Amino acid sequence: MPAKYTVSLAKILKDLQFEVLYMPKEPADILISSLDVHRPGLIIAGFDDFFDSARINFLGKAEVEYINRFEKNERYDKVGMYLSKKPACIVISRNLDCPDAVIDLAPEYGVPVLKTTETTSRAMASTISYLNIELAERITRHGVFVEVYGEGVLILGDSGVGKSEAAVELIKRGHRLIADDAVEIKKTSSRTIVGSAPDNIRHFIELRGIGIINARRIFGMGAVKLNEKIDMVIQLEPWDSDKVYDRMGIENEYTEILGIKVPYTCVPVKPGRNLAVIIEIAAMNNRQKKMGYNAARELMHNLGMDDAIIPQEDEIKLWGNF
Repeated sequence: MPAKYTVSLAKILKDLQFEVLYMPKEPADILISSLDVHRPGLIIAGFDDFFDSARINFLGKAEVEYINRFEKNERYDKVGMYLSKKPACIVISRNLDCPDAVIDLAPEYGVPVLKTTETTSRAMASTISYLNIELAERITRHGVFVEVYGEGVLILGDSGVGKSEAAVELIKRGHRLIADDAVEIKKTSSRTIVGSAPDNIRHFIELRGIGIINARRIFGMGAVKLNEKIDMVIQLEPWDSDKVYDRMGIENEYTEILGIKVPYTCVPVKPGRNLAVIIEIAAMNNRQKKMGYNAARELMHNLGMDDAIIPQEDEIKLWGNF
């Protein structure tokens, strides 16, 4: 069963800038665990099937007007029945006046009441987007994550293979560091994974023989970034003379992270190879492939050959002719 993540109401208040109308206890102690939000018009009307109390609830113009149309006793009965379901919290949108029954009965049931100036649809959309990131399924991988020409490149490999050194060279060439050593990867949608650094090691790089450096302090704010979508994975490995490496790149290789396929490239490492330049070229080539251009296929066409996958022995013979 996948782990269940939470985000505190205190962090939501800070990041989404909701105003507090009533808070039963410290917002840091109130945890939100549901990715979904809810408009409770049906439950206020009396249909309480399928109500999920873990969701943040939004009261918009329709809900507020519906509550206010009842006489006081009936209004308090309906709101009391709704609040007895203990929704995670209530957000009043459009800067509307909170119905008296909601603000009066919230302390009795311990339900936080917040307020925003945004329209209901926009407030819900921004909250859903925020929760999709904060509550996303996640893993941590040992590696380096950099942004190269706008492409998020996750560099993997054994310790000492040169990942951090390549990252420093990339930073010097104008690219940006996102994470070194530990990369926190979140699945923010069914097709997107985003990488970032844990808070306590953000911007730091370990260089053997030098020690720990702070990339932001040395290279400036333009050299770092908080997070980025993972567009490709590059695996660095020591050069193996007995292994046949791909020399054409006709077909894309993929690896799977959190159930999402990501373009994958294995780069052999040996003295004299400029890893930073290779990673730059790999990032640009990956972008070209996403845009529909494949240099290996164009070469095959120029040579009058079929661009179907050719056997490795034919690939070696082909390049042996140049």
